[in-house]
Amino acid sequence: MEQVHTFEISINWSLISLISAIDRFDASWSSIERKEGKMLKQLKSIATVRSVGASTRIEGSKMSDEEVDVLLKNLDVTKLEDRDSQEVVGYFNVLDLITEQFNEVEIRDTDIKGLHNLLMKQSKKDEWHRGNFKQHANSVIAEMPDGSRQMIFRTTDPRFATEKGMEDLINWYHHDVFTHTLVKCALFAYEFLSIHPFQDGNGRLSRLLATLLLLKQGYTWIQYVSFEHEIESRKNEYYSVLRRCQSQRPNEDVTPWVMFFFDALQNIQGQLIAKLRLQENTGKLSPKEKSILLFIGDHPGAKSGEISKKLDIAIPTAKRILAGLVARQLIEKHGIGSGTYYTLL
Repeated sequence: MEQVHTFEISINWSLISLISAIDRFDASWSSIERKEGKMLKQLKSIATVRSVGASTRIEGSKMSDEEVDVLLKNLDVTKLEDRDSQEVVGYFNVLDLITEQFNEVEIRDTDIKGLHNLLMKQSKKDEWHRGNFKQHANSVIAEMPDGSRQMIFRTTDPRFATEKGMEDLINWYHHDVFTHTLVKCALFAYEFLSIHPFQDGNGRLSRLLATLLLLKQGYTWIQYVSFEHEIESRKNEYYSVLRRCQSQRPNEDVTPWVMFFFDALQNIQGQLIAKLRLQENTGKLSPKEKSILLFIGDHPGAKSGEISKKLDIAIPTAKRILAGLVARQLIEKHGIGSGTYYTLL
């Protein structure tokens, strides 16, 4: 066991292997980024919608990715009356700021409070606490798939204890030059969740901070896939690992959390690699053909009308392209008439 900040962590071969696998891809990323500019722009747009939808649903929102997409494309902040819409827009605004200006956002309490203020800005209900560390106790309660609510863990006491905990965390992050940057990202997200420094919005902000830290450490590919969607798909495991580690506080063994964090990163990295390989195999396709193929990859079961609307391609053109992709055996057509839908082969 190694001591890192206030934690114990086992630097085993499984952990080292995961770090090496993630870093091997990262070493080639800059050349990929230069070559695949147009495709990455579309990937980022899709990933943003998935991330916003997934992270807010983890906290109880009922909005689907399609509803999130429609809301963000027809945004009128004067009409955001329901809490789900307010949370979606707040999350989008912070994620957009982070991906566009991550070099300017510092890891310090003033910037973190600023991100929280932006996250909660659309909600009048949260005016009293947004942008400030908590003044009241706040245990972590999770809403489970069956609708029940379970306490995950008790958090750091409000006021002085929270301020001291965040000060120690930020100081450790800036001054620890020995711990691998990926481990530091994972541990910062974990300890932020454990402290739960704000009255509300901590889960959402922890995932945004994880993205920010990864971007600042040079893992810029993270903005083209959805880390949040991976967490949502493993929600029970996510809460179980958190509960398992935090039940030992203080000086807990955080190895299970770090392994989970890295496994999630490796999974979404694999998804990105698969999409890039698909791009390589379709080098002779036109931009519209590529965009339709990519859309179907992210929306299996998509129909021609949906594809036409979402990609702003005329319906006759979309149908012609779909027929061509079927003929080239790049996609598969299912059903007949108005029930026709498409998937990748």
